[in-house]
Amino acid sequence: MSTIRLENITRTFAPTKSPLGKSEQAIEDIEITSAPPRTDGLVAALDQVSLTIPDGKTLVILGPSGCGKSTLLRVVCGLESGYSGHVYYDDRCMDDRPPKDRHIGMVFQNYALYPHFEGHGNLSFFFRVRKVADEEAEERIRITSEIMGIGFKQLLARKPGTLSGGQQQRVAIARAIVRNPDLFLFDEPLSNLDAKLRVQTRTEIKRLLRRFGITAIYVTHDQVEAMALGDLVAVMRSGQVEQLGTFQELMTEPANTFVAGFLGTPPMNLFEGASLAGDTVSLGGSSVSLSDERPNQLLSHPHLTIGARPEDAILGDSDSAHLSGLSIGGDVLVIEPDFARQNRLVYLQNGDLNFAAQVPLDIPLNIGNTIEVTFPEESLFYFDGHSGERIC
Repeated sequence: MSTIRLENITRTFAPTKSPLGKSEQAIEDIEITSAPPRTDGLVAALDQVSLTIPDGKTLVILGPSGCGKSTLLRVVCGLESGYSGHVYYDDRCMDDRPPKDRHIGMVFQNYALYPHFEGHGNLSFFFRVRKVADEEAEERIRITSEIMGIGFKQLLARKPGTLSGGQQQRVAIARAIVRNPDLFLFDEPLSNLDAKLRVQTRTEIKRLLRRFGITAIYVTHDQVEAMALGDLVAVMRSGQVEQLGTFQELMTEPANTFVAGFLGTPPMNLFEGASLAGDTVSLGGSSVSLSDERPNQLLSHPHLTIGARPEDAILGDSDSAHLSGLSIGGDVLVIEPDFARQNRLVYLQNGDLNFAAQVPLDIPLNIGNTIEVTFPEESLFYFDGHSGERIC
């Protein structure tokens, strides 16, 4: 097991042009398509990334396509060269160490099994290359099969082409475990599975991570996976880490409008164009009377963005008449019922404002209705209108 430390990792690429004038890059370079341009003509897939993953913890890397997630994973495992900065496993610098000597177990999105080998052959191939004695290899495979649980031994006699997606991923995970790695790396391992298999395999991965206590980095765009598996979550944008913390910390204390607008299903509503006058924040025809220390915190920020989570909305009725908060009316555009939680998600429009609110399922509501919702003052977030940084 190891503590993983990244220091000022930067990876740039020189964009190439196709005859049609469009960028023509290898698949892994998709990660840089939305990265910011540099003055030297290069684009940054990773830009001064520094992270520490404590021993035995799982770091989940979240972010939109093109933010640098997979490039960072490739740097850690040694598949990416040409970067600046340093990668440490504990105090051992890995910059010049090849992937085969980094004691890594890696699980890919597309399984990456050897198609001509049966499951047993996929697990034993590592030992053949290392010229490990057959007795030791078979013992490691036996132990791994027991760890993987009921029904796994039956998969060892079958080739990948005869297995379902979930079964192939089980073999791929076992192939990573059998190496007894110091570090687990997962590159969107569940994205090719259907909903039911995703839940089953996610549960299995969580069980294995807790059992082994091995340091792990898990790349995904799925927030449910991040919440379920991550001890720490890093949100990335354009090659940089916007915020690092537990999923709960990121939800309750987002560092900026990007994190606030990225996390959550749906994410936080962000109302731009607000301003402060005395102890009141105004937004169009609406206003919020501030309490506590907020007026002093907002005083040096003339332009504000107000954040409000849909689940904090209260539908306009007699109960909300005495609430202090942001009250906004809008026309109902879309209604999405959630029968399990007995509520519905309503998407509203008010002029140029589009926002979402969660309301009880038993309230009659139709598309085209005009309703008013109130977001209580204590539940609101305030961000600087220019930088996007959270103020309070």
